[in-house]
Amino acid sequence: MEKSDFRELFIPADILLPKGCDMKKWSVVACDQHTSEPEYWERVDEFVGSAPSTLRMMLPEHTYKYPNIEELISEAKASMVRYEAEGIFEEYESSYIYVERELYNGKLRRGIVGAIDLECYDYLDGTKAAVRATEGTVVEKLPIRIKLREDAPIELTHVLVLVDDPDMTLIEPLSKEKHRMQKLYDFELMEKGGRIAGYRITGELIEKVKDAVAALADYRRFNEHYGLENEPVMVFATGDGNHSLATAKYCWEKLKPTLSEEERKTHPARYALVEIVNIRDSSLEFQPINRVVFDVDPEAMIDAILDYFPGSHLGHGGDHEICFVHGDSTGIISLPKESGALAIGALSKFFDEYLPSVGGRIDFVHGDDVVVKLSQKPRRLGFVLPAIDKGNLFLSIIKDGTLPRKTFSMGSSNDKRFYLECRRIR
Repeated sequence: MEKSDFRELFIPADILLPKGCDMKKWSVVACDQHTSEPEYWERVDEFVGSAPSTLRMMLPEHTYKYPNIEELISEAKASMVRYEAEGIFEEYESSYIYVERELYNGKLRRGIVGAIDLECYDYLDGTKAAVRATEGTVVEKLPIRIKLREDAPIELTHVLVLVDDPDMTLIEPLSKEKHRMQKLYDFELMEKGGRIAGYRITGELIEKVKDAVAALADYRRFNEHYGLENEPVMVFATGDGNHSLATAKYCWEKLKPTLSEEERKTHPARYALVEIVNIRDSSLEFQPINRVVFDVDPEAMIDAILDYFPGSHLGHGGDHEICFVHGDSTGIISLPKESGALAIGALSKFFDEYLPSVGGRIDFVHGDDVVVKLSQKPRRLGFVLPAIDKGNLFLSIIKDGTLPRKTFSMGSSNDKRFYLECRRIR
């Protein structure tokens, strides 16, 4: 892409917001949260009742295996049509929204809601697109999402897209401009989700946002910042909601052949509504997702890891230090820098080659105490992974491609993005 084209990578959208509604009932958390806690969604359903809500336009992921899933999909789309017919929405044309999310822990996360160009996004590993996935996409998770989006008149988003902006030039300056913006919403989110406020960005502030994106996409700045040579620019990386963004990409690629060249330039389905957040924002906490391997010989597996990575050793002193647990035994495996930019990336490469030969399986675990508990039984080996260095995340994706799935979690489930803003895509 030419530098001038990067100004159109993330553009204002015609954003739909409800009017005259109870906003606390309108806004619900991302569909992929609380998948093992159906009682959470039962509580939300009871709280929302018959009030207008994004709950009625989406499906929690735990319902994807329900026998009546096709009926549920039809009902979600029917709700979109009904809300439009009832005049629930007010449209704010050609706008970004500056968002301030007060998290449950009191920290403030800032972001910008707008539309990202799917022509510049690719979720496949090894891509050199300007917008890339952080983690591998599980294709099996896409079909239901695709059915929900295909022929739907409206999209709603829980996608958080990361930008690496150490000098804080894109999002943070907007906090000083709030007095010039129209406040669109300000309310408490349900289920300990904190509080959220949104301010409409128009006029010259739109140009400042586009200019800041273009500056971050400068080819020379990009390569110098990461110590690279002649590397295609990566401006954004999906933090949360990669499968939803991948769904939007799939649907656009399917629709595109049916459109003329002129229609392709401006068709609303070419874009997806997202919120951009700065990976350097102090409120963003990247928590590693640990691993427990079942049905293996723990000692043999540790020996195999040491053989797999030249320069690795037991004990402290490596660039990556991974704690392992089996029974009452604990230890440290130290890996050299050459093993990969992130410890989990290196370990996952080993798993991919080793486990098929021994028949072991992996579970993804939050919390160090859970790893210790699960690893007490025979033929189990747990790994407590080091914290993710946010400063190395972009470089890892640029150099090594997408990370293994379940590499990290961006904060607790309470902190995930809530559905709120909508946009017409048909």
